[in-house]
Amino acid sequence: MKRILLAAACLAGALTLSAQTHGGLSPEILAEISKGYTGTPAEKALRNALNGTPVATLALSGEALPVDPHFTYEVKTKGRTNQKSSGRCWLFTGLNVLRAKMIAKHDLGAFTFSQNYLFFYDQLEKANLFLQGVIDTRNLPFEDRKVDWLFEHPIGDGGQFTGISNLVTKYGLVPSEAMPETHCSNNTAQMRALIATKLREDGLQLRDAAEQALLNQPRMIGRNREAAEAEIAYALEKVKVEQLKEIYHMLALCLGVPPKEFTWTRYDAKGGFVSRKTYTPRSFYDEFVGADLEHNYVMVMNDPCREYNKVYEIDYDRHVYDGDNWVYLNLPIERIKEMAIASIKDDTAMYFSCDVGKFLDRTAGVLDPERFDYESLFGVSFGMDKKERVQTHASGSSHAMTLIAVDMDGDKPVKWMVENSWGADNGYKGNLIMTDRWFDEYMFRLVVEKKYVPADILGLLDQEPIRLPAWDPMFLPEE
Repeated sequence: MKRILLAAACLAGALTLSAQTHGGLSPEILAEISKGYTGTPAEKALRNALNGTPVATLALSGEALPVDPHFTYEVKTKGRTNQKSSGRCWLFTGLNVLRAKMIAKHDLGAFTFSQNYLFFYDQLEKANLFLQGVIDTRNLPFEDRKVDWLFEHPIGDGGQFTGISNLVTKYGLVPSEAMPETHCSNNTAQMRALIATKLREDGLQLRDAAEQALLNQPRMIGRNREAAEAEIAYALEKVKVEQLKEIYHMLALCLGVPPKEFTWTRYDAKGGFVSRKTYTPRSFYDEFVGADLEHNYVMVMNDPCREYNKVYEIDYDRHVYDGDNWVYLNLPIERIKEMAIASIKDDTAMYFSCDVGKFLDRTAGVLDPERFDYESLFGVSFGMDKKERVQTHASGSSHAMTLIAVDMDGDKPVKWMVENSWGADNGYKGNLIMTDRWFDEYMFRLVVEKKYVPADILGLLDQEPIRLPAWDPMFLPEE
């Protein structure tokens, strides 16, 4: 009703203005619009304040209460990681989920997996994904939407949990000491831009080679044409391998060479020596993690723009060419909370993603819509709901963290806590605390072990996924 009345008022006002503006800002319309600021003493004071102070600082509510760090249930974790100037939140989050389980199971002190090790193979696999995608789409025109999307996104350092499951299963894990961070792994922008430029060049070469090879083939039909296409694909595969050698070279210079084996000394939580052994990345994973990452986890999502209780698959949204596309089950928020609470109660952390930039108090480490009053500051209302924000690109998942705690009032959650990857000195001891209302409005994805998923929800996973295009704006990788 409010919007209908507003529209009617705007229409009535418009009728008093010149009908000859054709949508532009005429002097008459500009004069009318300028009445929105009258220069009262209060407005001048706000303008002066905004000239030298961040908007969020001025909008911070004076009624905001101190953060209560108590949680009814909290997963035991040790140490906080720092992705620094990189888009690897998905990688840190996924490994932090596995790290918490390893620390608890094997009585370790602070421990981290090497993010750099898995990042090396992530970038190599994404390079192959792009180049093979160019080969697969070689007969489509360059203006085709899929071809355009490939060249727009040849590689990136963002991602999601499917990348964790496929990469860890294929390449194993190593401790951080076996392949430490480098300047380029902590600051990925330049390396990523240079590799992307090289891949685009390689992609053009593959398309040119495919076109020339097709022209050089005699005109064939039926099975002969199929044989010719197979020959072309085989020839392009050899070109791709040579191109990937150059990408491997660039990655090795920037990130180091991934170890084939390493020696690791294990200490218990009190610092006592336990063992010293030589491992391969795969044997290390088998001994200390051993979970079936590709089949033991379910990704659920709260997207009010799409039908609930349906499974969706995002085309070409994967890290590994021969791996899995991003598949999720869309659920009402209350069903997601039900699983999250069950997992936390059982001391099991989860991969969690959200729109972290909304109503974030970085200093206190709090996410709370009530903590900032932008409406009073500017004298305007912000009335969109979650669905409307997603539809208009005002909100979407932007960052992954590790969900580790919930505070309950009876059977109702009051607040939640995530382990972040912005360093131990950021937020509340390296964590962010969110109110349950913020969770409702800005939480999007959760990856939970199947044992915490109710039977009726597991049954929904049997349905054929609805395929969505890779360029759907809701499914940008978390950074």
